[in-house]
Amino acid sequence: MNSLSLKNRRFNTADVLFTLFIVVTALVSWQKYHSFLDYYEQGILIGSVAGLCWFGWFWPAMRVFFPVCGIIALGAIELYAGDLSRGQTEFWLKYLLSSQSAVMWMCVLFFLATILYWVGLLRQSATALSIASGLTWAAAGAAMISKLVRWYESYLIGADVGHIPVSNLYEVFILFCLMTALMYLYYEAQFAAKTMGAFVLLIISAAVGFIIWYSLDRQAHEIQPLIPALQSWWMKIHVPANFVGYGSFAIASMLGIAQLLSARGILTNKLPSYDTLGEVMYKAIAIGFLFFTIATVLGAMWAADAWGGYWSWDPKETWALIVWLNYAAWLHVRLIKGWRGDILAWWAIIGLFVTTFAFIGVNMFLAGLHSYGGL
Repeated sequence: MNSLSLKNRRFNTADVLFTLFIVVTALVSWQKYHSFLDYYEQGILIGSVAGLCWFGWFWPAMRVFFPVCGIIALGAIELYAGDLSRGQTEFWLKYLLSSQSAVMWMCVLFFLATILYWVGLLRQSATALSIASGLTWAAAGAAMISKLVRWYESYLIGADVGHIPVSNLYEVFILFCLMTALMYLYYEAQFAAKTMGAFVLLIISAAVGFIIWYSLDRQAHEIQPLIPALQSWWMKIHVPANFVGYGSFAIASMLGIAQLLSARGILTNKLPSYDTLGEVMYKAIAIGFLFFTIATVLGAMWAADAWGGYWSWDPKETWALIVWLNYAAWLHVRLIKGWRGDILAWWAIIGLFVTTFAFIGVNMFLAGLHSYGGL
C-alpha cells in the first residue's frame, strides 16, 4: 500500500489480526510488568499500542516486520532463561541472537546491501536491487531484535541497571540505522525506486562503520547503568522522536547528492528522475521536521522536569534550535516561495553537516548540561 489515507479504504482481516496481535502482546506485557511501570510509562505503553496499530494499517509491511522481530526476540529471551552468562555459552545466543551478535549481523547485512545497491544501480540489475532491498529488510530486523534483546539483557544485569537502549552513542547509532533504513524502505516501495538505496545506504554504512569502531576501540557495546540525568521516562519518547528526524534529514541529504549528480549528467539514466528525487527529499524533510519539532518540545518538557526550566540556551539546545530553523526555512521556501532544484539539494546536504554537529559535535567540543554524551 502507498500513502493512501486510511479513511479511504476498508479494514480487512489482516488489519484485524495484526491489531489483535499487538493488543494481546500489550496485555501480556501489562500482566507481567505493570508493577514496574509508573503512570507515565503505563501511558507510553498504551500510546505505543495505538501507534503500532496505526503504523501496521498505514504500511502493511509492518504487520510482518514487527511480529517476526518480536517473536525472534522472545525466543532469544527464552534462551537466556534468566542467566546473562548464557550469552557466551548458548550457540544461538553467542552467534546470532544476543544483542551484540544481532548488531554484528546488522553491520554485515547493511554493508552487503550497500554493495549490491551499487551493483544494481551501475549494471541496471533488477535482481541485485531486489536482493539489496531484502538485505536491508534483514538488517533492519537484526537492529530491531538487538534493541529488544539488549533491553532485556540490561535487566538481567540488575533491576536498577535496566533501561531502554537509547542512552549512549552506541545505542543511538543503532537506532539511527534502524530508523533510516525503515524510512528509506517505505519510500523505496512508494516510489518504486530501488536505485535510491545506493546513496541512502552509504550514510547508513557510515554509521555502521562508527558502530564497529566504537565497539572495538571503546568497548561501547557493554551495558552500563544510566547516569542520573538520563534516569527518566522522558528518554523513552524524546530520543526515538529525535532519530526519526535525524534519519529523515540523512535520507534527504543523500538524495540531494543523487539529484545534483543527475542534473550534471552523472548516472542520470540509472537514477529515478530529477523531480522524483526532489519529491522524496521533500517528503523526508517534512516528516523529519515534524518529528524533530515533537522531540524538541519533549526535550524542553524533560528539561523543565529535570532542571526546573524549559530552556537554558545550553549548547545542545541552541544547536537543536539552529537545526529546527534550518529545516523550517527549507520547507518555507519550497512551500511558500516555490523554490525547486539544485539550491534545495545543496541546502539539504549542508543541513546534514549542521545536524551532525548538533548531534555529535556539540558533545565533543562544547561544554554544557548535555556533556554526558561525548565520545
